[in-house]
Amino acid sequence: MATIIRNATVATLAGNQPYGLIKQGAIAVQGGKIQWVGKESAIPELYANHHPCDAGGKLVTPALIDCHTHLIFGGNRAQEFEQRLLGASYEEIARAGGGILSTVTQTRAASLDELVSAALPRMDALIAEGVTTVEIKSGYGLDEHTELKMLRAARELANRRPIRVVTSFLGAHAIPPEFKGNADAYIDRVCIPTLQRAAANGLVDYVDGFCENIAFSANQIERVFKVAQELGIPVKLHSEQLSHQGGTALATRYGALSADHVEYATEEDASLMAASNTVAVILPGAFYTLTETREPPIEAFRKYGVPMAVATDANPGSSPLFSPLLAMNMACTFFWLTPEEALLGVTKHAAQALGLADSGVLTPGRRADFAIWDVSHPAELAYMIGFNPLSERWINGECSSCS
Repeated sequence: MATIIRNATVATLAGNQPYGLIKQGAIAVQGGKIQWVGKESAIPELYANHHPCDAGGKLVTPALIDCHTHLIFGGNRAQEFEQRLLGASYEEIARAGGGILSTVTQTRAASLDELVSAALPRMDALIAEGVTTVEIKSGYGLDEHTELKMLRAARELANRRPIRVVTSFLGAHAIPPEFKGNADAYIDRVCIPTLQRAAANGLVDYVDGFCENIAFSANQIERVFKVAQELGIPVKLHSEQLSHQGGTALATRYGALSADHVEYATEEDASLMAASNTVAVILPGAFYTLTETREPPIEAFRKYGVPMAVATDANPGSSPLFSPLLAMNMACTFFWLTPEEALLGVTKHAAQALGLADSGVLTPGRRADFAIWDVSHPAELAYMIGFNPLSERWINGECSSCS
């Protein structure tokens, strides 16, 4: 029997109307999928006597998708937060052995169970704000054992909570101390063999990298991407965050699902992204935490029709942010996204950034992953700061938050 969500304002995020909004709307759900969406007055006879669920006039949107996180890590970097406030830059801290490498040390020392236990509260924070799909990266191991351990920990989170977890292999995240000054050797001896082992064990959904002057060059990342291509694994890339290194152009040559951060991306990069259907993932948490001033080229993305996703970039150093709702507000406040763009960014465009054609909008045939919010208009989701109006969270057609 189907479940009929009635008496709702439905933001389908499909069609040509703002938000794809349907007032006095209804949704038919069966078999974990959306079967029908429309005006309550037009519910098909097929569903007329099926199980009703009164939304009480509340807003229904697609469930949120956090398409860029680093949820698995050991320890924290609160002391580096203090250092930055006292004047040290992110690059200075990284070059002195802090930053990503300090988390590498703590992550290598943690057991798989410890990593899972530490990540669960972070995951719960996302779930509490309507997230049903989350991407989690490796990249704090930088050796085979720890990279695989991180990916297994990410998979385990999906066994502990009602959520879909997808994983990105981020072996090309930083150069570990044992390979200092020899990034090429690290790529050849550790990163690529570990990717191959992870893929053989079914632990990888995407391959990512950090193309930056404190990490890896475009040529070094390309060697990893070539292996990903051979393995049939889609690629993504941290690119143009702190400087322009040509990572975005590289990503588009490999048909990357997304280029993330992109503060230093150019109009030419935007044109290339549009041609390759590469999503721009906007990460205001890192911009805020690092007190950056260079904004992503939002107008160029609009000009060329580049979809813009919004994510938390949840990590222990540059973006200790675990609230997609706050990320939406930041994207509007810092980068002048509209509330509709921000909502698309954590739903439809976030799904595109992960290549998930089954999610992100409320239309027949999609997964029945949606959120019911105690608000009257979708703009309220990006407008409020520090307030969570989530009423119900549905995943695979089941309410995971109903009593």
